[in-house]
Amino acid sequence: MQTTQTPIKTNASPPPNIPSTPINIPDHKQLPESDGTFVKNFQEHPQSIVLTSSITPILEKLHPDGRYCIGQDSGIYWRLIEPPEKGAEAPDWFYVPNVSPLLDGEYRRSYVLWKEFVAPLIAIEFVSGNGDEERDTTPPSETDKAGKFWVYEQAIRIPFYAIFDTWRDSLEVYHLVDGRYIKVQPNDRGHFAIAPMGVELGLKLENGVSWLRWWDESGNLLLTGDERAAQAEAIADQQRTIADQERQQKEKLANYLRSIGVDPDAI
Repeated sequence: MQTTQTPIKTNASPPPNIPSTPINIPDHKQLPESDGTFVKNFQEHPQSIVLTSSITPILEKLHPDGRYCIGQDSGIYWRLIEPPEKGAEAPDWFYVPNVSPLLDGEYRRSYVLWKEFVAPLIAIEFVSGNGDEERDTTPPSETDKAGKFWVYEQAIRIPFYAIFDTWRDSLEVYHLVDGRYIKVQPNDRGHFAIAPMGVELGLKLENGVSWLRWWDESGNLLLTGDERAAQAEAIADQQRTIADQERQQKEKLANYLRSIGVDPDAI
């Protein structure tokens, strides 16, 4: 029996600074893919891969039509301004529901809100300094770029915003309520519920390093592709061991029967 998945809905409204009449404005092919900044530490890319790999089976169930996209250090353009980078932010990781990962037949180079009208459901930033950049509530001006926190809260209006500080082993999650970010309190497991996705976000210590991980609503860790493969191999090894033990027991019994003059094949 096939079941119909209900598309995720968010309380995010269309971002501001979108022209009301069609004009020739740049799209994802014409805007810079990167602002030229360096990745701050070597954990950032593996961390993004862990988040994507482990949440993919959940998103595939939520979106059987494949209409969702994930950005990793990809620009979200929310404001038309020169230079273009001043009107963009590039979260370390974000997820947009009900939007195809392809645009014009190719994978997106950036996410341009005035071409989409759909805001990400969640954005995640990995702290590299003291966290001021990720918590900056400075509004934009003609000369200065807006702070990340202000952009995600007031401009893009992303329903969930997470700040992961690997240096201090801390995680903050904010939820957009009535146009303002409210700090989410962790549950009894120390996780933060992301209800529209049916998952929880939290920290897991591995070899002395904290990693940002997903859990399901029952508190079961969502495994990465490598972890799922290792688990499947472990189960297969266990099944082979059980089958080998059963074979050895049958051979032992057959040898005993033969020793007392009984043909095991005749039983």
